[in-house]
Amino acid sequence: MKVGVDIIHQNLGRPQPDHEVYREEQRLADLVEPLGFDSLWSVEHHFDDYTMVPDVLQYLTFMAARTSRIQLGSAVVVLPWHDPVRVAEQIAMLDIQSGGRLLLGFGRGAAQIEYDGFRVAMDTSRARFTEAAEVVTKALMNERFSHTGDFFQIPEMSIRPQPATDFTGRMYGAAISPESAEMMARLGFGVLVIPQRDWDTTAEELERYNAICRGLGKEPVKPIVGCFVYVDDTEAKAMDGARKYMGAYWQSADEHYCFSHGAHAGVKGYEYYDKMGQASKKMGPQAVNDYFISFQCVGTPEMCLEKIEFIRNKVDTEHFIGIFKYGGMPIQRAEENLRRFAADVMPGLHREDFRVHAEPAAAVAD
Repeated sequence: MKVGVDIIHQNLGRPQPDHEVYREEQRLADLVEPLGFDSLWSVEHHFDDYTMVPDVLQYLTFMAARTSRIQLGSAVVVLPWHDPVRVAEQIAMLDIQSGGRLLLGFGRGAAQIEYDGFRVAMDTSRARFTEAAEVVTKALMNERFSHTGDFFQIPEMSIRPQPATDFTGRMYGAAISPESAEMMARLGFGVLVIPQRDWDTTAEELERYNAICRGLGKEPVKPIVGCFVYVDDTEAKAMDGARKYMGAYWQSADEHYCFSHGAHAGVKGYEYYDKMGQASKKMGPQAVNDYFISFQCVGTPEMCLEKIEFIRNKVDTEHFIGIFKYGGMPIQRAEENLRRFAADVMPGLHREDFRVHAEPAAAVAD
């Protein structure tokens, strides 16, 4: 099983200058390859302290020069905010410079603050994403291409430099709403799973994705799964840390996306998010925090192995991404979290015969 690290650059409540957050996160990023991980990821966000990576491809270009072996992943590039031809050019150049190490995650975003900042109508996001993804795919997979759509009219052209490697099987879409699975299947993308609901529901949606792919005569791409990680000596210590830092992360996500404030009510394409927000408001902050933690990887090293095996068995993934610093976690604790996982959990994941138990000994039951 491949194992990656997602570096997200949060500065909740701005307790320190943003450049110091970058310096701390770089300390973690520079450990990823030496500790034996297989991939490094980051995510695009704008305009607040939730995640401060406005250009994920620029960040991965920087990390490509500081590494030689690991794959580099975007989780995600938010296509409705960009010119897709420009995105394709950046991807082609970075893939060449990194020696074909890119894994491409794309998404459509869900925060009004970001859509407002880019002066893009949020209710056009699904159509914009689909069309932009089609353009990027055409540009990367064909020497010459053209496109006529609702948002982009592109004469026959060619991007340069031309891609040096095939991107088949290396493009993924973040799928959170049920409709996203069908969209990714039709685009020929794999699914990048961002855990915000129980694993049974996620598994059902991935089965739907697989069925749509096969119905289209395509072989499904196995999903890549991301999780927040908190590993410690005992279950109690791990749960205390998870409630503090994962809880703070979830609250920051709710503030950024305004789920529980009803921000998605009546917005075309965000019906699932509206239902999620209504449910969160009814549950209350503590119950929502515990529900969110139940999807993640929390506990002793053995418990973390069990949880990841549980996830793998549910969704048939071969690539796990851990997020190790979040929710205001101090850099010292984050580095301990990363190193402990690398030393005591990752070797088991890398074994050819990786097996633990049938069910996870989860600190909070799914």
